[in-house]
Amino acid sequence: MRVDPSQKKLIFLVNPISGTRPKADLADLVNQTAERFQSQAIVLPTVASGDYSFVRQRIEEEGYTDVIVCGGDGTVNNVMSDLRDLDINFGIVPCGSGNGLAYCAGIPKNPQKAIELAFTGKARYIDAFLVNEQFACMLCGLGFDAKVAHDFAQQPGRGLLTYTQQTIKNYFTATTYHFEMVVEEHVIQTDAFFISVANSNQFGNQFTIAPKASLNDGLLDIVVVPKMNKAILPFALMQQVRTGELTGAHEEQTGTIQYFQTGKIQIRNRDLAPLHIDGEPRESLETLNIRVLPRCVQLIQSI
Repeated sequence: MRVDPSQKKLIFLVNPISGTRPKADLADLVNQTAERFQSQAIVLPTVASGDYSFVRQRIEEEGYTDVIVCGGDGTVNNVMSDLRDLDINFGIVPCGSGNGLAYCAGIPKNPQKAIELAFTGKARYIDAFLVNEQFACMLCGLGFDAKVAHDFAQQPGRGLLTYTQQTIKNYFTATTYHFEMVVEEHVIQTDAFFISVANSNQFGNQFTIAPKASLNDGLLDIVVVPKMNKAILPFALMQQVRTGELTGAHEEQTGTIQYFQTGKIQIRNRDLAPLHIDGEPRESLETLNIRVLPRCVQLIQSI
C-alpha cells in the first residue's frame, strides 16, 4: 500500500563504510526523489557510538516522521535500538554485507528503488527481541556463524566475497560447543556447531536459515545445528533451507537439525561460544535470556 509522500519528513542516515558499494551519490538520489515527490528529506551520517540523540532532537523539534537507515543489519540495529521508543517509521536502504532484515521485508537491493519505497511505502509493525538487555532486530547466533562474524569484522575488505572466504576458512576448523537450552521449563542438552535465534528468515545475502520465520508472528525461530560428520553438514543445511520442517521444541535431536519456535528461551553457553547479534560480534555470554518484543517498531516494507 502506498502513502502520500508529501506528508512525510524523512531523515536518511548513511553509513559511509558499510558493505562495498560507494555511497557518494546517495544524497543526490535522496534529494532528487524528495523533489519529485514534493517531500522533505535530509541526509545525515551514522555514528559509531550508536548515540542518536542528535536525530532524536530533530524528530522532536522539527516533526520528522521517518528514519531511513542506509547501511547493513548492524547499523539498522544501532539506530532502531536507540530510537525505538519514538513514534516514527523506520526504513532501510540496504548497503551492508548481508542485509538480512531488508531482504526479509522485501526491500529492493537497488538503491534508487529502495529510496523510492522509503517515500511511498507503508510501515507495518515488526517484532524484535532482547538478548539479556541487548537489542536484536533480526538474528542472534552462537558458535560457528558468530566465529565467522568475529573474523569477518577483522578483515580490511567487506562484502560477500570476504564473508565467503571466512566461512570456508572456519568450516575446516569448526568445532562443536556444549549448550543447555531451557524452553518452557524443559532443559535440552546439545553439542552443536551453532544455534541461531531468528526473527527474520534471512541469514543475509538471500540465504534462508529459518524458512518459517515471520517478522510479526510474536515468535522466535530457533535453529540448532548439532554435532555431525562435517562431510554431511552442508547437505543437512541445504535440507534445512529447502524444507525447514519444524521439530518438537523439547526433542533432543542427534545428528539432525532441530528447528522450533518459541516466545522466549534461555541458552546456557557452557563453552563460551562466540556470539553475534545482527551480524555484529559481541562479547560472549555464559547465560543468554532471550525474549521476543512483539510489535516493537514500524518498518516500511514492500511485502
